[in-house]
Amino acid sequence: SLALADAVNGALAQAPTLRTSFPQSSLGRQLVAVARMIAVRDRLAMQRQVFFVALGGFDTHDNQNTLQPGLLGDVSNSLAAFQASLTELGIADSVVMFTQSDFGRTLTSNGDGTDHAWGGNQLVIGGAVAGRTIYGRYPLLSIDGPEDVGGGRMIPSVSCDQYAATLAAWFGWQLEID
Repeated sequence: SLALADAVNGALAQAPTLRTSFPQSSLGRQLVAVARMIAVRDRLAMQRQVFFVALGGFDTHDNQNTLQPGLLGDVSNSLAAFQASLTELGIADSVVMFTQSDFGRTLTSNGDGTDHAWGGNQLVIGGAVAGRTIYGRYPLLSIDGPEDVGGGRMIPSVSCDQYAATLAAWFGWQLEID
């Protein structure tokens, strides 16, 4: 592991300086690190790389109107900067980024704001992505509506597992279900 750390650090020391400006947030810093690792993929003899970045803080309960604009703004600004860095590196058509969460919020309050629920919207972004398409069916946001299984919990038409399996298949993994 020490030799591998030395190899990665040596390669990163040779990484080009990115002109793209990233947000000075946890997510922005994580995506700068990913962009730099992608930039030195040839030095590390990497053909396929998978990176995981995370952003917490979405368990906002009754503070959604206050906290979510900043959280979602950070996601938007950080992903836009990352995509711009990929364009700068000339590899925008070779990288796909996506969000993944099974965490949603209810339409009703539990006395402390909205409670934990299922579903949510996810993003798939990249130069080779045929975008501007919604997969699944957007639910009728109605308490006691057809997708509400009680307490304002909406059942998504596409599960996070189906979404992940589709991305895994695109990546070349073959999934077998017994």
